Amino acid sequence: MRILLVGLGRWGENHLRVLGELGVTLWAADTSPGRLAWATRHGVAADRAVADYRTALPHVDAVDIVTPADSHGALARACLAAGRHCFIEKPLARTAKEGRELEAAAHAAGRLLQVGHIFRFHPVTATLREALRTERIGRVRYATGRFSGFKRPRGDAGITQTDAIHYFDLFAHLFGRAATRVSAMQRDFLGRGLDDLSLSVVYYGDIPAVVEASYFVPGTWRDCVIVGERGALVADYGTSVVTLHLGEHLERGEHWEAVETGKEELPTGREEPLRLELQSFLDACIGRALNLVPAADGVRALAVVEAALRAAQLGGNVSL
Repeated sequence: MRILLVGLGRWGENHLRVLGELGVTLWAADTSPGRLAWATRHGVAADRAVADYRTALPHVDAVDIVTPADSHGALARACLAAGRHCFIEKPLARTAKEGRELEAAAHAAGRLLQVGHIFRFHPVTATLREALRTERIGRVRYATGRFSGFKRPRGDAGITQTDAIHYFDLFAHLFGRAATRVSAMQRDFLGRGLDDLSLSVVYYGDIPAVVEASYFVPGTWRDCVIVGERGALVADYGTSVVTLHLGEHLERGEHWEAVETGKEELPTGREEPLRLELQSFLDACIGRALNLVPAADGVRALAVVEAALRAAQLGGNVSL
């Protein structure tokens, strides 16, 4: 396939590497001459590195959009109108409304639009799904997710939209149900007009999930805990380790006891999530597989983001 990569920032560099490894004919677009020069040193032919992405559209089959969130809408509309399949890094768009417009545009063009919710393709997620499918911990009671670390704040959107959204989508994927209501607290400690601390409680039916995201916690945290009737699954996406803790609270006479019955590290794969994600996009483009993250899923994740903002402003629950 012939793929146009739009955006050569830090994450765009990873896309370029993986697409090269997957053997596509690669074009690259960026407004920075320095980034285009970098691309030509890393496998992109000089005549396929362009400042204006539109000049490359007649020569490609699909477009991989890895640019700031506020540019996704205009870029994707132009690419879909040109009859090109699109992969768009999350968030799909600035708003759920704009996301629905992109979904409609893809449908009208008869082209595929896949959203880059990469946690779905992580080997840890496959292990969690299997453990939940086989009811290793019984009925799920609640979950927690943390996407935090001391790092440079993004300037295109608040941390709920850029980081917490990973878990909003992940838990919907793991539990097989959409979010139904949200409560939240958000802060803008840096005074940028964008939230830099986000604490959300998202209900997936009767399962509450507490999601934390911030720029202030030392280290890098990409973990989640899923608690059930008979134990808990503890997952670290940074180290690709999933631990099953078995145990129950038992009433004995007038007292309750916490009885641990086992601990086991579950096997996880070692495949690179981005490679699995982009391979799935290529397979869907040629009709070899289904679109695993359609635009509707990206819209649902954005709806949770917007509900969290309203809940934080109102100091109450917001239904979806």
